[in-house]
Amino acid sequence: MSVADLDAARSVRHGRAREVVGSVAELAVAAAAGLVDPIGLAELNALAELQTRVDRKYFVPAGVFGRMVAELAGELRVLEMDGRRTFGYESVYFDTPDLSTYRAHVQRRRLRFKARTRTYTDSGLCMFEVKLTGARGETVKERVPHPEQYRAELTEDALMHLKTTLCQAYHQDLPEGMRPTLVTTYRRTTFVSRSGEARLTCDSGLRCLDMVHEVRDTGTHVLVESKSGGQGGSAADRMLRELGVRPVSVSKYCVAVAALHPELPSNPWHQTLKRYFEPLQAAAA
Repeated sequence: MSVADLDAARSVRHGRAREVVGSVAELAVAAAAGLVDPIGLAELNALAELQTRVDRKYFVPAGVFGRMVAELAGELRVLEMDGRRTFGYESVYFDTPDLSTYRAHVQRRRLRFKARTRTYTDSGLCMFEVKLTGARGETVKERVPHPEQYRAELTEDALMHLKTTLCQAYHQDLPEGMRPTLVTTYRRTTFVSRSGEARLTCDSGLRCLDMVHEVRDTGTHVLVESKSGGQGGSAADRMLRELGVRPVSVSKYCVAVAALHPELPSNPWHQTLKRYFEPLQAAAA
C-alpha cells in the first residue's frame, strides 16, 4: 500500500462521499451541530485534553442522536474551525503479516495496542499514534507528528516512538514486520461539555479499505464515542441509557479487519457488522 494508492483511493472516496452526503446519519449530525455554540480548537484542548480517558462507544440511530443533542444543547459546545463543524479523517493502520495486533484484540489480551497514522484531511496535519489499554482499563493515546506524505509508512521516528511506548507501557519488544494493513475514512464532529469533563466524537460515513475490498457503514447510525475522565460517565451516557441505547465494544480497526477478512475469527464484532455495515464489495480500481 503506497501513498499513491491512498491518494487514488481518497479521490474515489471523495466522489462517493458526494453521492451519500444526504445519508440520514450525516444529515442528523449536521443538524445537531447547528444547535450548539461553537468552540475553537485551542480552547477545546485547553478545556478538555482527555488523552487518558474512559471511552464508551455507541451506534446511535440518527433520530435518537438528534434528540440527544437537542436535549443537551445548552450544556455542549461544538468544535468549529474556518466555519466548518465536520471534518475528514483518514487512518492508516499497521500490523504484522499475521495480524498479531488484531488477534490480540480478538483474544481480549490485556497488553494490546493499535498503531496508526491519522491524517486530518481538511488541513493535511498528520500524527502517528499508539493506543494502549491502561491499568484500569482506560484508553491511553501516545502521539507524535508524522509527515503527511509518508502516512502509509513507518518512518524511523515512528518506529522509535512505537518501540519506546511499548517498552515503557508493557515491557514489550517491537513486533517484527509491522506494515500498513488497511485504511479507514470518515467524517467527524466533536462536541465538548461546557465544564470540560466530557467529549463526544460523532462519526459518520465510515469506510474501510485494503485496496482489494471495501466496506461502508449503512448511513443510518452515528458512531458516538463518549470520552470522560472518570468511570461514572457523562450526561450523554446517562441520556443514551434513558433512550435505550447501550454501549458496544467496538474498534474501527478490528471491525475493518473482520469486515475485509471474513475468513478470520471475528465473534466479538459479528453482530456489529451485521447490523451497521453493508456487505463486502470489491474496491474501485
